Amino acid sequence: MRQRNRREQHAESRESNDRWMITYADLITLLLIFFVIMFAMSSLDVQKYKIVTGSLSETFRSGNPVLEGGDGILESQQETENSGSANSQKQGSNSAIVAGEGSQDNGTGSKVAGTANAGETAQPPSSRELAFKEQEAKLASLMGVITKYVEDNNLGDQIFVADKPQGIAITLSDRFLFDAGKAELKAPAFPALRQLSGLFRGIGASISIEGHTDNTPVSVGSRYNDNWELSGARALSILRFFLDNERLDPDTFQYAGYADTRPAADNTTLLGKQKNRRVELIVLRQLQDEE
Repeated sequence: MRQRNRREQHAESRESNDRWMITYADLITLLLIFFVIMFAMSSLDVQKYKIVTGSLSETFRSGNPVLEGGDGILESQQETENSGSANSQKQGSNSAIVAGEGSQDNGTGSKVAGTANAGETAQPPSSRELAFKEQEAKLASLMGVITKYVEDNNLGDQIFVADKPQGIAITLSDRFLFDAGKAELKAPAFPALRQLSGLFRGIGASISIEGHTDNTPVSVGSRYNDNWELSGARALSILRFFLDNERLDPDTFQYAGYADTRPAADNTTLLGKQKNRRVELIVLRQLQDEE
């Protein structure tokens, strides 16, 4: 009896000593599973992942969950693949049809363009687009002619030409046009204004005549109350020359006086004041509305 008890105690002690192997085996199994999962994640099929996520999003959006009898992920994936396959086959057949229509044998073994090229022909520009292109060409020509006229007549310090976003700006110094504090045109300005009137005729654009002054108040006894009246009167004098002397179309003109509110230079210096006393003729980048 005593010997039997000893055997049972020895078996129990041996069994208790081997229990660590169970824990060790579980740990090894978990590690194996962990590395298998990591490997599976590292080699994820991006296309299938997109299909699965798209199917989930569609399921949640439509309110038709799997638990309520809706389509499962695998079914949605299969339908997506089938529809993609069908679309690919349809596109392939359409491409073959277009290719067949787009090329024809001319009898010499070479292919000639057919209906496919005809469908790719760009739409012709509208009449308004053509008018804008034509006007841009005229503005570029206008700027070139005026620049050459200024250079040939040594008027670089009295007439300035610039291409601005709103149009071609022709700036005339007040020394070239008027006496101090007056709005009557001087005779030396007539040739240049006649040259401009010939260029403006038929330009097909609106022309804005804008008078500007410096910030010096008008002298006492002047016929003008302030610089607003003086700048407006100077712009009007040039407009009258174009309309009365040159018989240009009045519908293409507009004029305004801005006094000293839009200075081109600093009014604290004599040179700046001189630059600010000017009249600007702007050939605007816009087409007149056709009635």
